[in-house]
Amino acid sequence: MNILQIASLLIVLAGAFGAINYLYLRLPPAIGILVVALLASFGVMGLDLLIPSLGMADIVRATVLEIEFSDALLEGMLGLLLFAGALHVKLGDLRREWLPVVLMATLGIALSTVIVGYAFSWFTGMPLLIALVFGSLISPTDPVAVLGVLRAADLPKSLETKIAGESLFNDGVGYVVFLVLVGLAFPHGDDHGSGLAGAAQLFFQEAIGGAVLGIVLGWLTFRVMRRIDDYALEVLITLGLAFGGYELAVWLHVSAPIMAVCAGLLIGDVGTKYGMSETTRQHVDGFWKLIDEILNAVLFLMIGVEVFAVAFSFDALTAGVAAIFIALLGRFAAVAVPIAVLRPFRDFSAGVTPIMTWGGLKGGISVALALSLPDGDWKPLILTATYVVVIFSIIVQGLTIAPLAARLGRTPKVPS
Repeated sequence: MNILQIASLLIVLAGAFGAINYLYLRLPPAIGILVVALLASFGVMGLDLLIPSLGMADIVRATVLEIEFSDALLEGMLGLLLFAGALHVKLGDLRREWLPVVLMATLGIALSTVIVGYAFSWFTGMPLLIALVFGSLISPTDPVAVLGVLRAADLPKSLETKIAGESLFNDGVGYVVFLVLVGLAFPHGDDHGSGLAGAAQLFFQEAIGGAVLGIVLGWLTFRVMRRIDDYALEVLITLGLAFGGYELAVWLHVSAPIMAVCAGLLIGDVGTKYGMSETTRQHVDGFWKLIDEILNAVLFLMIGVEVFAVAFSFDALTAGVAAIFIALLGRFAAVAVPIAVLRPFRDFSAGVTPIMTWGGLKGGISVALALSLPDGDWKPLILTATYVVVIFSIIVQGLTIAPLAARLGRTPKVPS
């Protein structure tokens, strides 16, 4: 199948599964599409067991593997999703919460990576360095899922900004940490650097370089848009920034996710305030909300059908169930420690620790990173564990976090 046929198939299935969810399941759109995709996948597998001569599972599996989920997300969809999410986070709100956001997206990711890595290594016997790679890919929260949850919960603005800001930035930071650890664990793989010096250089090159590139491109785009009053052209320019900036970041070997977030934040705040007319603001906002919803639906569909790439051995599934609790422990540390450090100096909204722990949903980037690992003895186990954690996170945590957040987040303000 060529790329147009694959894209057409994904859009058709996303629309069909979305309609089934809307008419019968009535779940939140993205989660509903994921559930329907999972049910359809398991249905195909079950039919194959009943009638082996059909060979449908093998046909679907071949099609799924042809999609190249990792490349599609990391080199295409992720930039648009992060840019769209960042557009709706205001710099003024983020400035007031910058310290918790930075600590959770840096110290939090580091703590979660170490805790998950050590615990997973102890449970499975996996070499520690490879287990740390697993810790790095499962630690970032998914901004697509998290930002969707925020729309359904009536949270204090400070808490909403912490959750949104952290989910956007820890995605980029987690990706950089993953690249560093892959370079250490698989030194003969891609050019991720070698040794601790190379790892440190890579981290700063990716993280700082991505932020600088995003700010520079966002500022240049803003200066151009100030001189234009044509909403169709300005929408096209923002699309060019998201697409072109992401690919430029990949070519320059700096963090493309961080670039997309920084550019989106600048355009979403400074650009909309000083560089767009009211008509342009409405069209840009509507366009990127629609892009966000469509890509969100396709992404969750792809997560659902990736079940065909997972190894269903007893040991792998056992490790996956254990990884759920290990990932939650890592997430708790990633939230609780920065809050404990800052608590003497500032107040926090009620329920911030349990809300942000349970609301740290995992998503497509974790699956994509697991699929991108070099082939080896431990890759099937890592992929299965990652998939189990992501499915649990999206379905169980995703369906319960809104009522939990609404209940805890509206209680009287007390120290967390």
